[in-house]
Amino acid sequence: MPNGALRAELLERQERRESSARTYASTLPVAPVHAAGAVITGADGRTYLDCLSGAGTLALGHNHPETVAALQSILASGAPLHTLDMITPQKDAFSGELLRRLPGGLRDTARLHFCSPAGTDAVEAALKLAQHATGRRGTVAFTGAYHGMTLGASAVSGPPRMSGMVGADGVPVTRLPYPYGLRCPFGTGDGERSGELSARLLESLITDPSSGVGPPAAVILEVVQGEGGVVEGPDGWLREVRRITAEHGIVLVVDEIQTGVGRTGHYWACERAGVTPDVLVTSKAVGGGLPLALIAYRPELDTWRPGHHTGTFRGNTLAMVAGEITLRTVAEQQLAERALKLGERIRRGLRDIAALHPVLGEVRGRGLMIGVELVDRDAAPDRHGVAPGDPALAHAVRAACVERGLLLELGGRDDTVVRLLPPLVLTDEQADSVVERLAAALASVR
Repeated sequence: MPNGALRAELLERQERRESSARTYASTLPVAPVHAAGAVITGADGRTYLDCLSGAGTLALGHNHPETVAALQSILASGAPLHTLDMITPQKDAFSGELLRRLPGGLRDTARLHFCSPAGTDAVEAALKLAQHATGRRGTVAFTGAYHGMTLGASAVSGPPRMSGMVGADGVPVTRLPYPYGLRCPFGTGDGERSGELSARLLESLITDPSSGVGPPAAVILEVVQGEGGVVEGPDGWLREVRRITAEHGIVLVVDEIQTGVGRTGHYWACERAGVTPDVLVTSKAVGGGLPLALIAYRPELDTWRPGHHTGTFRGNTLAMVAGEITLRTVAEQQLAERALKLGERIRRGLRDIAALHPVLGEVRGRGLMIGVELVDRDAAPDRHGVAPGDPALAHAVRAACVERGLLLELGGRDDTVVRLLPPLVLTDEQADSVVERLAAALASVR
């Protein structure tokens, strides 16, 4: 069967069999059959640079040799692959490696709770733990957030498709503006100032007895919003939120599901600001490409009794093996530092393109978490002089990138931000090719 025909058949059967809730499959018409590092080969024989990497999951890229060898070895050993939450040598090794890599005061002292194998369940566990430990119910979350698709996680998320779900408004959430320099909710046009005002509003709501907001159990945030459009929270804002929550006995939950394990140029994104959360939520890269999710938290919060948050698939031996290798490799090979340098290389190239194409309204990000916001320069700006996003252009650019062998996704308001999440093992040459292909895609649709 010709490769092109196989691709067409696979895509047709998927269209017929799977739900209309498909996301990546609905916009990236690729049927992968082989992958190594940052390169995917489709059923039609075409190769693609993968700047999606499992939505940030594949820190070491596809089929990392040491990981594959370790997985083959464990499969041949007869070790149990499913153990509920019982201890195994593989789980013990993973836990020790993770504890050594946690930020600040969590390092070596945190309690770990393994969750069902998706980040959204780890968010649920974090919110539930905060409620149980404090005896309070409310949660403060931020605009533009993405924390998952289950009920509690979707309630503290921003996009209408999640926060507007039936029943999600039954979860008590107070939403505050996330600092967003380009589209500052306070009209300052400055991310640092936006962060100052956001933190001041948080403290006012908590301390004003007439604010109508009772003391919350938790504040949950992303240091860099991924799905929200690669929007960075300023370090000063994060430190202020940490101060406020600590002074008022509020549990600070930092969602590092996409930012963690070297992605942003630090092992954990919160480390740049010198902030240690009460609860750190992690998934994606922490499992080495296999399903794994957990929370790490201060021992004083460990007020649960057995079964307070449980799940069948918490003892994934293969994920523990792959995760331990990933955690160790990122540290030993200094891949976070590598991401910092390589990310700046890519952003520098993208800013050169922006100088020629003003529709690139802003190039931003940290490490290998990069966003390019596309704007409509022909449309009327808002009252602060900022051009609106251009979703049609963003969708056209994404499609043109696929045609040029570059896989990426969109995010942000109305999907106007081109998002790049390449694996941390991306080479210099591949990084330059990413910029070149994106430039060619943009030129083809302008």
